[in-house]
Amino acid sequence: MKVWGLTGGIGMGKSTAARAFRRLGVPVFDADAAVHRLQARGGRAVRPIAAAFPGAVKEGAVDREALRRAVLGDPAALARLEAIMHPLVRREQERFLARWRGRGARLVVLDIPLLFETRPDRRGLDAILVVSAPAPVQRARVLARPGMTPQRLAAILARQMPDAAKRRRADHVIRTGLSRHHAQAAVRRLVRRARDA
Repeated sequence: MKVWGLTGGIGMGKSTAARAFRRLGVPVFDADAAVHRLQARGGRAVRPIAAAFPGAVKEGAVDREALRRAVLGDPAALARLEAIMHPLVRREQERFLARWRGRGARLVVLDIPLLFETRPDRRGLDAILVVSAPAPVQRARVLARPGMTPQRLAAILARQMPDAAKRRRADHVIRTGLSRHHAQAAVRRLVRRARDA
């Protein structure tokens, strides 16, 4: 089974690319969705986050805005949060891979926003795909989101590897700044090539 990593900065079109893979029948592990499940009521991250960040859990679930405020601009706090979340997300990912390996899947995609930042060794990945768009397009997309501000965007970008560096490390770059059709066609070509190999 081939395992591809899909990554890209905020607003680069990663969710659109992931949907294109799913439409083609490729199983996709969504790391962000896993984080949401783990931090929801009954999730395995709730108790350790409550202990590490008093006030960040309300009514049995992580209050994501309170948690964001607790770690924003505090590298030590962010490191504590990552030490809680990364092993839990990795476990979810391992279960996903085992399930699809057992079903005989030939190709799966791991959608991991901070792939290079959290997995610099590429271990277990047959290829890395980076979605990329010009900076003005990225900025316009992100600032159109509810509650987003230029300051918050700057803080998010400061945590992410620059787009140019990601593209240099990629096996394939999916350009999303031209049109959705262009990006979807690129995904189709990649999947076709993988299935023909």
